[in-house]
Amino acid sequence: MPARPPRLLVAAGLALALATGCTTAGGADRSPGDPVTETDAQHLAGLLQRNQQRGGADFVVTAPYGEGTVLTLTGSVDFRNGVGRAQAVTSFDDGRPDDVRTLFFTDDETWVGDVPGLVDALAGSGAAGATYLRRPTTTEAEDGVPLLLDVITRVLLNLSAREADDPRAFLGGDYTWEGQRSIDSRLTTLFGAPEGRTVAVDAADDLLTQFVTTVGGSAFDVTVTLSEHGMRRIDLPAEEETAAAAEHPDVAAALGI
Repeated sequence: MPARPPRLLVAAGLALALATGCTTAGGADRSPGDPVTETDAQHLAGLLQRNQQRGGADFVVTAPYGEGTVLTLTGSVDFRNGVGRAQAVTSFDDGRPDDVRTLFFTDDETWVGDVPGLVDALAGSGAAGATYLRRPTTTEAEDGVPLLLDVITRVLLNLSAREADDPRAFLGGDYTWEGQRSIDSRLTTLFGAPEGRTVAVDAADDLLTQFVTTVGGSAFDVTVTLSEHGMRRIDLPAEEETAAAAEHPDVAAALGI
């Protein structure tokens, strides 16, 4: 029976096959581009499950999505409960000030706060006391224009799985060994996957360190770097702190939420 393909990351209507990796002993007698071995594949198959077992991680995501424009998310994700929080910073090289906001997110909903003018605008719209605006996560084209922030948070939440993949899915040449390099002072082993995606895996503990991919047919790379794997508790904003974007569409539109 053929092996089932590795688990898929769904972002902006695209299935993003996750290239998982492992740390085999050194790089002796191996060259970048060599197919993964059966030993590699055994470790590959459990990479997302190990994220789930550890519980969560800190992350930094970078996405240079426009000319001189970079979106950076810095925060933590709880893989077991599917919740994350982040500071999102959009920086520009033309002298404009950074756009900074706080996010909480699940698969279905996103909370946005710490936006200049948001509290006053919500108070003027009948939601005095609210500091966050909550809206549905938008990653499917048929539901509207996919939002890069939402695509990234969906990718983050999908970097875990309750069960391991079938090791056979990583054999056959589509997944390759690409050598080793240091990321944030950690020695990692690099693996390539279909469509130019790459994964870096910590050489000391076989945990996912970095995932690089394009999303939604974009012309730029999104780089997800994980660190400090372990349990996380992330409490979403309370109801009294939250207003629904659907009830305050003018505020959401005016502030780009």
